Amino acid sequence: MTTGFHEAMRLMRSRDPQRQEDGFHLLLTHAADHLDELVHQFEQEQNDHGLRCWLLELIGEARSPAALPLLSAQLNSQDESLRTWAAVGLEKLDTHQARSLLWQARANGVISSIRHTPTH
Repeated sequence: MTTGFHEAMRLMRSRDPQRQEDGFHLLLTHAADHLDELVHQFEQEQNDHGLRCWLLELIGEARSPAALPLLSAQLNSQDESLRTWAAVGLEKLDTHQARSLLWQARANGVISSIRHTPTH
């Protein structure tokens, strides 16, 4: 699926919104299989805010404890969209540590309670 991953990323970087959506949905059900690649892409991407949000959403969809450091870091991001997607990912992860991070972020006013899908 590595070829599929690269094709999905190529589509997500397209200027055509439908192709971007197609690439995102190609990865959505396989996010856990490509967590390391998604994290790498997220860390490398600096220019496309929407793509960063999508990558963080996919990382959260992986529901992997290996994503905890990145989700935790983004929970404290200056960017509200990234904070929100990190919180969504931590809620999906639903481990003791993830719940503790969310509780602390809410208690500190970093995030509000979210039980909805944020906008890209």
